[in-house]
Amino acid sequence: MSPLAAGRASPYNVPEMSDGLNLKTEMEFAYGVPSLMAPGVVRLVANNASKLTFKGTNTYLIGSASLAVIDPGPEDREHKEAILKAAQGRPISHIVITHAHRDHVEGVAALKAETGAKIFAFGRTPDTDDTDSADHAGSEFTDHEFTPDVGLADGDRIAGEDWELTALHTPGHAPDHLCFALAGHGVVFSGDHVMAWNTSVIAPPEGRMADYLRSLEKLLERDDSVFLPGHGGRVIAPRRTVKAYLLHRRWREQAILDAVRQGTNTIRKLVPAIYRDLDEDIVGVATLSLRAHVEHLVERGLIACDDVANVDCAVVFSSP
Repeated sequence: MSPLAAGRASPYNVPEMSDGLNLKTEMEFAYGVPSLMAPGVVRLVANNASKLTFKGTNTYLIGSASLAVIDPGPEDREHKEAILKAAQGRPISHIVITHAHRDHVEGVAALKAETGAKIFAFGRTPDTDDTDSADHAGSEFTDHEFTPDVGLADGDRIAGEDWELTALHTPGHAPDHLCFALAGHGVVFSGDHVMAWNTSVIAPPEGRMADYLRSLEKLLERDDSVFLPGHGGRVIAPRRTVKAYLLHRRWREQAILDAVRQGTNTIRKLVPAIYRDLDEDIVGVATLSLRAHVEHLVERGLIACDDVANVDCAVVFSSP
């Protein structure tokens, strides 16, 4: 899930991105129709468009013999039937999950029942699934009951007859988030971690800015040709895009520091100061994103806030 840049040009406009970022909101597709994205890789787009999911959740089918399906998407009979039709009678042996947000995993049970495929994911654990998280504003987006058949860790590999994926643990948007590198193709399935249409929502406590930034830096160590994200079109210049997103976050945190220096002293007051011309229906998302930035600045000792979850808590510069 992710909001869009500030402005009024698109019905999906949400404030997370803007400053200097070159968004790619063009996307050629038709619901229910597979699109070839790379050799042995096709994409189907689920019909669950929203301000957080853009045109809908991307589902990928990988392989030419036995298939892997990455992110079956929402619980939607027509989307499941489109997946089975795109398989063209070939067995689906693996269901691979980037993270347990509902728009990615609600369709898992029906597809597993239809195919008998095993489910592969990082999985929710006591370390990734704080029991208190059910109270936070983003809880509705997470399937806290999701359990894979096979748990994956960073660097684990899974393979079919003619494909191999390597799991890359990339927490930040979600603690269980994985990207997957397709061997021999220069392709990374980047989930909600890196997208072309927008940056990820980092919503505490599920999301954590420090983890997100480290996970972006992790991808800079790679030399991939293209990212295929969980929403929107291809990321065709992965390293340049990742660098731009890192720079954007640094600018955002500098803007927060400047606002605090000028006397804006609570998260509630910072939201309109940082996100200009904010649509009323996305104030909650913007507030969560700003909370994530404030939390990161507190962790770095640059500012102090006794309770980041309280939007009226005083935000001040830390004493030297």
